[in-house]
Amino acid sequence: MTMTEQPVEPAEDDVAGCACDGAGGLVGSGLDVRPEAPETARDRVNRRWNEILQETRVAQTGVQILFGFLLSVAFTPLFGNLRTFDRVVYVVTVVLGASATGALIAPVSLHRFLSGQRMKHTVVEAACRLMVCGMVLLALTIGCTLLLILRIAVPGVLAEVLVGGVMLWFGLCWYVLPLRLRRQAARRPAE
Repeated sequence: MTMTEQPVEPAEDDVAGCACDGAGGLVGSGLDVRPEAPETARDRVNRRWNEILQETRVAQTGVQILFGFLLSVAFTPLFGNLRTFDRVVYVVTVVLGASATGALIAPVSLHRFLSGQRMKHTVVEAACRLMVCGMVLLALTIGCTLLLILRIAVPGVLAEVLVGGVMLWFGLCWYVLPLRLRRQAARRPAE
């Protein structure tokens, strides 16, 4: 059996944010959502793997489109007019984009090489780490791409200020919020 053949039932947290009535059903939905039996270790690792696959599909598409755009920039007529600093930013951006692409595609390679080796938990853990690394690299790639574009489009130091604001926003959305929610969940008593 391969890693992706196992059907996965939705976990309890998959209905988070839905209003529930006192009997365990979703309010106004006609659905009867009752507490499920605890998730087995095998079910958990299968669910986590499927979640990683979905997340990877989203991130890979974005990074591949951005990377393709970056590669084409060097062949435009205006590239020859870039100052040294802008060329350095471009090279750093391309290297970051290539690195992000590698990290975000790596879970596919892990799966292909290790499928059937009874290492799913290890593969899932490694894929999670690669995804986090890839997301950091993707955020940096986006920031550098913005810097490259805005230094041409916006006069003065405004480009750096705008990029700083966008990177702060990414940091809040992609890292601070999830970590804060994780801490809040850890403080909650078990249900």
